[in-house]
Amino acid sequence: MCAGHQPPAGDRKRGSTLKCAQVISLVTGERGTDGMAKFIQYDMDNADALCRLGKALSSPARLEILKLLYGRDLIIGSIAKELGLPVSSTAFHLRVLEEAGLISMEELPNTRGSMKLCRCSADRISVDLAGRKSDIDEIFSAEMPVGAFSSCRVTPTCGLWSVDGMIGNEDAEYCFYLPQRMNAAILWSSSGYLEYKFANGVPQNRTAKKLTLSMELCSEAPSYKEDWKSDITLWINGRECGTWTSPGDFGGRRGRLNPPCWANGKTQYGMQVIWEVDEEGTCINGKKAAQTSIKQLFLSERAYVAVKIGNKPDSRYVGGFNIFGKGYGDYNQDIVLTIAY
Repeated sequence: MCAGHQPPAGDRKRGSTLKCAQVISLVTGERGTDGMAKFIQYDMDNADALCRLGKALSSPARLEILKLLYGRDLIIGSIAKELGLPVSSTAFHLRVLEEAGLISMEELPNTRGSMKLCRCSADRISVDLAGRKSDIDEIFSAEMPVGAFSSCRVTPTCGLWSVDGMIGNEDAEYCFYLPQRMNAAILWSSSGYLEYKFANGVPQNRTAKKLTLSMELCSEAPSYKEDWKSDITLWINGRECGTWTSPGDFGGRRGRLNPPCWANGKTQYGMQVIWEVDEEGTCINGKKAAQTSIKQLFLSERAYVAVKIGNKPDSRYVGGFNIFGKGYGDYNQDIVLTIAY
């Protein structure tokens, strides 16, 4: 509807709270040099915000002001002059638009005191007319390819394979930084960690109740070794969320999904491991594993969820890890994150 401005980059709260409406920055080819636009989302559960929006859009004069501010910032006097309105009436209309979150006004110094510079705060708005039932949870879910990690520390034995073959060379750390790593469907390291960043799709005005993370894992030994324990720890947004002890590196039978290029005589499959974090703490495969609760993850403060998996250097069993994606192992999945809210 009118021009928006991107909040400062970096680790920050997702968008900014706008009188109970959700503000989302979107990439667009239409607006501004930074290529970002703002989209304001309203729903029936935020009646006050919706009423302010209705009031703001109910006046032809206010609609003309929004058109005028599209793509440029103006002071109150200039708006009044272009529309042929008294300054007092223009100021009233601008206050209504500001209360609805459609514009912002910034006070600037002037030779005769100060002046207010007006600019639009949104490019698009959306109204969801279907109210939600408070007793039914909604779900955000995302599946991350195992090769799409954002940072890592690995040590030999280590490597990555796609369903078509080896990526780079085995036991070479630099291969974990190749662009082709995104195609990996299995990867392994004898110690260290991998970190992933999932999009955080929970609406800003909602509270996360439960986070679930599922993946197929096992230890990492040269070739394979059924009795090779490894303490594999999960961190979410920097908070430790429990350790699962893998009983071994499994290669005694072929993995159900392994492609023809994957030879026998080495790691073949893992175990499905499920972390669940809620208000009561953290469970691994249904058993209490840590006191970390979902509130301690501060999910609402970031546009992403940081997920780190690996061995702590001081663990009893630093036995490495294999992470299986689609096309390898026994479970046809990548790393699956689900948040109920």
